[in-house]
Amino acid sequence: MKPKILIVVVLLVLLVVVLFQNTQEVIFRIFFWKISMSQVILVPLAVFLGFLFGYFVGRTGRGGKK
Repeated sequence: MKPKILIVVVLLVLLVVVLFQNTQEVIFRIFFWKISMSQVILVPLAVFLGFLFGYFVGRTGRGGKK
């Protein structure tokens, strides 16, 4: 198995473990808004947004070459 695939699989397994252990409701506050949601929704949302941010920063860091 390639190391890159192995790392991705390990990270996905760790994410699933974290999701199953964090099912309580949390209050997410942004400025004057309060959003109440389960951590099962908040954690994958934060992971997905972090992935998108890292992907776009990585793409723009190459000097525009594809």
